Amino acid sequence: MPRGTAIAWRAPIASELADLAGQGRLQFTEVVAENVDPDRPPAALMKLAEQVTVIPHGVTLGLADASTPDPARLQRLSQLATLFDAPLVSEHLAFVRAAETPDSLHGDVLEAGHLMPPPRTRPMLEVVVENIEIAQEQLSVPLAIENIAALLSWPEDELDEPEFLGEIVRRTGVRVVLDVANLHASAVSRGTDAHEELLRFPLDAVAYVHVAGGTERDGLYIDTHAHPVPDAVSELLSAYVAHRVSCGATVPGIMLERDADVRAEAVLHDLDRIDCAVARGVARVGS
Repeated sequence: MPRGTAIAWRAPIASELADLAGQGRLQFTEVVAENVDPDRPPAALMKLAEQVTVIPHGVTLGLADASTPDPARLQRLSQLATLFDAPLVSEHLAFVRAAETPDSLHGDVLEAGHLMPPPRTRPMLEVVVENIEIAQEQLSVPLAIENIAALLSWPEDELDEPEFLGEIVRRTGVRVVLDVANLHASAVSRGTDAHEELLRFPLDAVAYVHVAGGTERDGLYIDTHAHPVPDAVSELLSAYVAHRVSCGATVPGIMLERDADVRAEAVLHDLDRIDCAVARGVARVGS
């Protein structure tokens, strides 16, 4: 599984990522699957893949959709995994569309254009488990699912997020991409304690970790992937690292995501903050 701190691949910082890899500071990266054609991958990305592990990361599979996963999207993830010799692929625990094909009521497929949280009910749990099992059967490598930044909860929820995710992991064996920024965003929206929820996540199943920046707006935390990593997210990351170290477990790889303001100085500043947060977490156990 991935190790060390890293930055997700974005074309504007391709040369900086290559430099980090050459320095031994970058051991893995991640690429958005929908942005890469398996038949025509960027040359800079392929060159980087000779030095570091590249993980395909999907955003449109819709594992919590009512319809089953699209075979074409699963095939694309598998093709990219083969192209990069990736140890796994990842996707979000979210619904993204109402259907795969138009119907008599709607003349077109209804796309949310956003990663939406599913209602955490027991019937929805069955849907998600079935969809993940279908995906696992068709993918060429293991699958990891990511917790999303949810600005709302559904009134019919029967389980909280740690319970819902934990039950999915127990029943499917799927791995987890723990996004501490998304956990913070969701906790702010729900008015819950992110640190308490973190320790109830299925942490033994975590394959790697996501960190990103955001901003507060009207009492909500917006996960923008365009602002610096805030103190609250850094603190949550330190708490996770301290927990892993105190358990005698290896800390998995930690990935920075940036989708806007992808300037080298901004990205490298965030990477330094992540390294400091990891060091603080390790130091807490030794103190």
